[in-house]
Amino acid sequence: MVVIVGEVQLHLPESRSLKDKRQVLKSVKERVRNRFNVSVAETDYLDLWQRSTLAIAVVSAEAAHADDALTKAVDFIESDGRVQILEVSVEQF
Repeated sequence: MVVIVGEVQLHLPESRSLKDKRQVLKSVKERVRNRFNVSVAETDYLDLWQRSTLAIAVVSAEAAHADDALTKAVDFIESDGRVQILEVSVEQF
């Protein structure tokens, strides 16, 4: 069994309040969960309007499958025009 966790640092340039930020992140998280069958949670910068960290966890029997799912999830987030990815870090367990 392989567990891969990716942390994605985000900038939300259009966000003008915590409400704006939470609406965008809720949409992004739901779409990523539904499309890639991964776990997603906001883990840092909870009180900043234009900054966030999303943690994405993938559990799989094969490392290649888990890595592929995480890569596709990050690419999907990057394609969303409402957020900009600042940094991505990945750990495998």
